Amino acid sequence: MRLGVSLGYWGAGPPPGHAALVALAEELGLDSVWTAEAYGSDALTPLAWLGSRTTRLRLGTSVVQMSARTPTATAMAALTMDHLSGGRFVLGLGVSGPQVVEGWYGRPYPGPLARTREYVDVLRQVFARQAVSLDGEHYRIPFDGGTGLGKSLRSTVHPLRTDLPVLLAAEGPKNVALAAEIADGWIPLFYSPHDDGHYRAALAEGFARPGARRTAETFEVTCMVPVEVADDVDAAADRVRPMLALYIGGMGARGANFHYEVFARMGFEAECARIQDAYLGGRKDEAVAAVPLAMVEKVALVGPRDKIADDLAAWQESLVSTMLIGGPPETLRMMAELAG
Repeated sequence: MRLGVSLGYWGAGPPPGHAALVALAEELGLDSVWTAEAYGSDALTPLAWLGSRTTRLRLGTSVVQMSARTPTATAMAALTMDHLSGGRFVLGLGVSGPQVVEGWYGRPYPGPLARTREYVDVLRQVFARQAVSLDGEHYRIPFDGGTGLGKSLRSTVHPLRTDLPVLLAAEGPKNVALAAEIADGWIPLFYSPHDDGHYRAALAEGFARPGARRTAETFEVTCMVPVEVADDVDAAADRVRPMLALYIGGMGARGANFHYEVFARMGFEAECARIQDAYLGGRKDEAVAAVPLAMVEKVALVGPRDKIADDLAAWQESLVSTMLIGGPPETLRMMAELAG
């Protein structure tokens, strides 16, 4: 299992220390650095800026949001990044949820599976330097209205790699199966090495489909795992609880929250209901307090060094091929030592 650094997206402004963290990651021999976007900073600009200071690290997006760009615009950015980095770019894509897709990007959300399939189809055409043509439900290239003068075009840029890797962020079983069918890897948001039977089944279904792009042996699973070091396990978990409460309780509407469903499938349905009720009711402190330690320990590494070392074994035997971690320099150094 490889280690990468997850930088995420910005809060109110550029976070201090990211350049030093990326430099340390390269010094420690880590595999990669990954950026994200929601509805503030974008994923590509910081990655290009920080990646220009590296020579070896893979540069990944976890994730670029599909609704933010047309598929050809995303393909252009990927081709450009891959050339500038000497073939080190990894394109991680995600659909996001209806609140962001419709509320921020002003795009319709329905049909995420079909939309993803069409999006990746266009990407592959561009990477192969084909004349792009798609008569889809969500994307029609060339556009079949307007002036009528649109024509099928191929990229002026010759791809550095026609097999530039595309990873899909997915949480539900249907999306995970789609990732196994059409992508080079999968980016789970909340994954537990102790409760992954449904993920294994979904991946197996995707790999078995006609024309599947990869096998289980050549498929990358890249997962962000919070790591919080403290002598007191519950105190370490307290640093993770607000994030879990936000995603389970507030990132999505009642009945339309994919993160809620992930933890419900782990057996925390009653706890998820309490967290969501409190969060949507404006009682955020109560929602955070309702996150049990067992839930945190399913998806994060928390506690003193020796406990984290013991808990890491389950991750090393799991589906995860690249573990993404954040935190201060001392956490990166510790994890690099433990992962060996």
